[in-house]
Amino acid sequence: MKSDKKRILFVDDEPNVLEGLQRILRHHSDVWDMKFAQSVDEAIGILNENDIQAIVSDITMPGKDGFELISTIRNTEHTRDIPVVILTGLNERGIKKQALEMGATDLLNKPADSDELVARINNMLQLKSYQDEIKAYNEFLEEKVKERTAELDAARIDLIWRLGKAAEYRDTDTGNHVVRVGYYSNVLAEKLGMNAEFSEMIFLTAPLHDIGKIGIPDNILLKSGRLSTEESQVMKRHCEIGFEILQRNSSHLRAFGTIGGLLQHFKKSIKSDDNPFLKMASTISFTHHEWWDGRGYPHGLTGREIPVESRIVAISDVYDALFSKRPYKPELSEDNVISIMREENGRHFDPEVFAVFEMTRDIFRDIRIRFGNEEEIGKR
Repeated sequence: MKSDKKRILFVDDEPNVLEGLQRILRHHSDVWDMKFAQSVDEAIGILNENDIQAIVSDITMPGKDGFELISTIRNTEHTRDIPVVILTGLNERGIKKQALEMGATDLLNKPADSDELVARINNMLQLKSYQDEIKAYNEFLEEKVKERTAELDAARIDLIWRLGKAAEYRDTDTGNHVVRVGYYSNVLAEKLGMNAEFSEMIFLTAPLHDIGKIGIPDNILLKSGRLSTEESQVMKRHCEIGFEILQRNSSHLRAFGTIGGLLQHFKKSIKSDDNPFLKMASTISFTHHEWWDGRGYPHGLTGREIPVESRIVAISDVYDALFSKRPYKPELSEDNVISIMREENGRHFDPEVFAVFEMTRDIFRDIRIRFGNEEEIGKR
């Protein structure tokens, strides 16, 4: 059972002084657990093994003196807040001034008057109690801030995926395509040796790759047959629309009704149009249809002109889209998907990223199964 007594450490190299302190304070032994040390090293050992609330120490001691004890106490994390009363028979103002400057809480001349000593110790214990309460409250506030930050992060991720799904629901029955693309992209980024910040960022931004589809008319987006040349040009504009939504000023988003309102809220939630999150999200939206050999759109970028995040998302998006049933295509088998993608290696896809994809196909398959379409989950 833990004692409620306050632990007080007395430090003096003279045994008779410690005995005298023990004698004059014996009436307080029911509320104080008194520890005694004859050297600084012994005192530090007691401090390391006990929860001490106050210290009464001499200054002049052979070897390490009281100044060194104060310095050690103030420079050690678990002892720095312990109040210290210096007991000294010296009257030099310089020594007392130095003790206070180094962090002594109070000074008392030898021989100590018992009533005055008790009063000083009680003051120190009260001070330590206040300090402990403030520290505990600050730790409580820090924990609440962490919890709130975690809640905001979770809410932001949920909003990102909902926005991605808002565009995806318009041209597919799949509800989890954007979620899977985020996971696939995170896997590729990590296996390519990208740092943790990049890998986490692409996990969060990849789901917004097709956000621009909210600006494409239904008669084109939902058309089951081949698009005409004019319709194809309109469809390709979703890359630019996505860039405009994510990178430019958000005042024009009112044109998208409820979705526009969500997007405005989303952009405010990440505070700035200069935020690196928005920069990566808009880059992916703008360039994830560029091809390694330059036959993509909207600008015909080639090779490493295409941002690496977009080269990663291109593979993740195509892999998942080939498995999914769309208005313009049936669902394909895994063998067919891999065969088609291998044909596009070096043409559509960056060979280096594709090589990593080949090594991580089992992980991709696990993600695809784990985050299958809602209707597929219900059948399993």
